[in-house]
Amino acid sequence: MPEQLDLNLLRVFDALLREGGVTAASERLHLSIPATSRALGRLRRAMNDPILVRAGRGMAPTPFALRTAPRVRSLLDEAAALISADREIAIGELERTFTIRINDGVAATLATTAVDATAALAPGVVLRFVTEGSESVEALRDGSVDLDIGVGDAAAPDIRTAVLYRERMVGIVRADSPLCRRRRPTLRQLCGRPHVSASRRGRARGPLDDALDAAGLQRHVAAVVPTFAVAALLVSSSRYVGLVPQRLAEQYGRTLGIRWFPLAADLPEVEVRLLWHARLDADPAQRWLRDTIRDALCEPGGGKSAGAVRTPE
Repeated sequence: MPEQLDLNLLRVFDALLREGGVTAASERLHLSIPATSRALGRLRRAMNDPILVRAGRGMAPTPFALRTAPRVRSLLDEAAALISADREIAIGELERTFTIRINDGVAATLATTAVDATAALAPGVVLRFVTEGSESVEALRDGSVDLDIGVGDAAAPDIRTAVLYRERMVGIVRADSPLCRRRRPTLRQLCGRPHVSASRRGRARGPLDDALDAAGLQRHVAAVVPTFAVAALLVSSSRYVGLVPQRLAEQYGRTLGIRWFPLAADLPEVEVRLLWHARLDADPAQRWLRDTIRDALCEPGGGKSAGAVRTPE
């Protein structure tokens, strides 16, 4: 008779794929290594696939296991939500890993705030941040991503969304730059120096260029880097002008030796949003995480540094 899958076996499958081996999975599941190994054998028979195969000194998942893992995580999330519906959870005893897909410009300022806020209440919770490789909502649907934090709206009726905060872009220069002598350099003055542009897609143009076009001006973009963090580092060691989110400039300005200033252009504010799948809407643990992140950002100084350096008035 074929081996039957049950919820406990699916939990073992999920742990094996997350940890990449029997020993680490047994620790996550609080099982003995022999018991986890036997469960892997049952999974192989039930799924008619090796699941994990030897790769050098470690183990590697099979293509079937990689394709199946997101669906299994989704099923486990739905089961957890069903079991815990309308029940209170002991946050201090919660042991769970949340995978959060996050925009680079947001991660630099939000990650520390989110980790500190959750660790203070739930030391057993792990926040696993992954970068934006694709903004596809399928990762939210299949459970490979629990939360998506970044810029953008919900693209489907089964995706929930909430605004975390609104962000504006500011200019940054090295602290000894002549541009620091003015509270708000003019657009013409900005065009007198080379710029560094931050774009994951390698784009040199942005909303600032539209404002410059309208004023009959043009800037020279000397470098395009993939992230705002790299742009800030480059500005700190060069004469370049950069554009970064204000929170990033505030939090790391003093550390990097850079100053920030508001731009003499009416650029649109950016909404940073939190997105999740509808099936997790009522999940107590995920609802707690969403509320904790929002509350931490709303606190005075949330995500900001008291050592922010701004150009003089």
